[in-house]
Amino acid sequence: MDILFYLKKIVTFFIEPLGFTITFGLVGLYLLHRGKYRVSKLFLTISIGSLLLFSYPPFANLLVTNLEDRYHKYEYTKDIRYIHVLGAGHTTDPSQPLSSQICSAGLKRDIEGIHIYNRSKNSKIIFTGYEGFTDTPASTMNSKLAISLGVKAEDIIQNPKPKDTKEEAIFAKSIVGEEPFALVTSATHMPRAMMIFQSLGMHPVAAPTDFVKSKGYNLLAAPNIDALNRSKRAIHEYMGIAWRNLTN
Repeated sequence: MDILFYLKKIVTFFIEPLGFTITFGLVGLYLLHRGKYRVSKLFLTISIGSLLLFSYPPFANLLVTNLEDRYHKYEYTKDIRYIHVLGAGHTTDPSQPLSSQICSAGLKRDIEGIHIYNRSKNSKIIFTGYEGFTDTPASTMNSKLAISLGVKAEDIIQNPKPKDTKEEAIFAKSIVGEEPFALVTSATHMPRAMMIFQSLGMHPVAAPTDFVKSKGYNLLAAPNIDALNRSKRAIHEYMGIAWRNLTN
């Protein structure tokens, strides 16, 4: 299972924008070295062109907006018993405050989950997520942050084993069954997450956060790393959605 998990990560890297441009660039340089100038120019042009396209703010914004516009912010008037906050990246460095050890996406998910908790009576928060390349699971890091911000320890349910969204959904189903619950994750990830949870017969209520879209960009905006990161996030989700459609 672990081999398949990491194999999926490797394959994903080469298909996403940065890995794609690096791969085509390296192949182009190799062909150039072998004297195959015409073909090498094609690969290098695709490499540079795709890098510029995915780094172009208006294009990146178009990619993420199509995902983030599918679900609107959570209506806090809903009566909900369970709030499931999906895991994200983190690090473990005692020299940093806890808030700095949780990645930006994870921090926003935690805050949104806690906000819903504070607006709901007798609710419980579910935290899931494995340790990644650290010695502490994401679920534990998020639970610590929640407790430090006023969530009662007895109102937290955590599972440090899930490595992906499907595993998180399977665990959540064992807790909430078919009862409606708030599902908290990044806005770009929400469409795919909803597909996965609903495919298990669950009834999640979308509570998207960590929006990265913008109302508009100057068409003359220069390519930048922030836009490339947004394109990467969007392409990752489109690939995940396409894979689910193909395998189901």
